[in-house]
Amino acid sequence: MRLILVRHGEPDYERDCLTEKGSRQAEIVARRLLKEGIEEIYSSPLGRARQTAQPFAEASGIGDVRILDFMREIRYGREDALYQSGNPWTVAFELVKDGCDLQSRDWQNYPGYTDNTAVTDIDKVVRGTDEWLSSLGYEREGLYYRCTCKEAKDRTIALFSHGGSSTALMSRVLNIPFPHLCVVLANLQHTSVTILSFDPAPGALSMPFLELACDVGHLK
Repeated sequence: MRLILVRHGEPDYERDCLTEKGSRQAEIVARRLLKEGIEEIYSSPLGRARQTAQPFAEASGIGDVRILDFMREIRYGREDALYQSGNPWTVAFELVKDGCDLQSRDWQNYPGYTDNTAVTDIDKVVRGTDEWLSSLGYEREGLYYRCTCKEAKDRTIALFSHGGSSTALMSRVLNIPFPHLCVVLANLQHTSVTILSFDPAPGALSMPFLELACDVGHLK
């Protein structure tokens, strides 16, 4: 199975929709995705992600866009002071400057992440990711995923979402701590395309490999 992750186009965050430029980006990435053989489309419930998915849903003839509530964008900060003290990426880079080990599995207790809605939301993405992948025929087993499909079928699906929730999903399936991946994938531009490939062999236990990361060649 190939999982294609697409970040939304340039947004108007206050109205949770795409800007005029974002709408053009969505049209462009839709044309780029037509060559991928996508069979199913999923999206975050937020407007900017759904609006990015719609042009491809129409151009491909698939039409139906299935909503994954757990893929809504993660928040940052205390409940009563959201986004007033940076974001997950700025904190990750500050941790690098302080010499912290970003590969630590105890990163939730690092300064900037403790008592933070980001950790709560990332946990929701992690749980939702495993439940969703299980429904697609990939059951989490330890650190990896076992293909529970009875027949090999190398299908391709697309998921339109956000920088934070996509990073949280990849952190889970690739077993890379979230802040480490924030630094590695710092340049998740609008409508960037990332592809994860899962072994389609029935019974296989594996970790997906990164076929493509953060590609925005279609915008050039």
